[in-house]
Amino acid sequence: MKRQVRVLGIDDSPFTFESKRTLVVGVVSRLPMYVEGIMRTKCDVDGTDANEAIADMVLRSRYREQLKVIMIDGVAVGGFNVVDIDRLHRDTGVACATVTRGLPDYGSMEKALRAHFRDWEERMEVIRRHPLYRLGGRRSIYAAATGISIDDLEMIIEESTVSGSLPEPLRIAHLISSAMVRGESHGRA
Repeated sequence: MKRQVRVLGIDDSPFTFESKRTLVVGVVSRLPMYVEGIMRTKCDVDGTDANEAIADMVLRSRYREQLKVIMIDGVAVGGFNVVDIDRLHRDTGVACATVTRGLPDYGSMEKALRAHFRDWEERMEVIRRHPLYRLGGRRSIYAAATGISIDDLEMIIEESTVSGSLPEPLRIAHLISSAMVRGESHGRA
């Protein structure tokens, strides 16, 4: 794999369930860890527009042609606005991955989706479509990917992780999105 690839890390801002929209922040980093740019968009809380919002943000970016992978913190933004990484990869031409610290509780997710969404089966299918792989050693995380091998994704994650288990582009996106809503960064990044 080429050195100094560019990675886009995406995380959403804190929101309440009374919120209609949430901020989504992207951090473009040239590995091992040089922040080259920040981008933002918004999407509906518990909506179905995350793919369009993120794809539009990426396609408008001057970094689009240089991105090796888009990493999203989790499989959804703004609650249950589920990101279909296959579709995002197809729409942007950039490999996509979801990254999470722990294995999701699919049973609880399905229960919440059934209770609140008519299209719960479609959302659950997207959530479960890709197997999660445990990556890293002692400080492991879980990831699913399309358009990139798990081995290449693991190398990118290792190269972009400075401290803890979360890759820096995701950690910085979390800090920025939290600060933009709360006035300063808050919560575990």
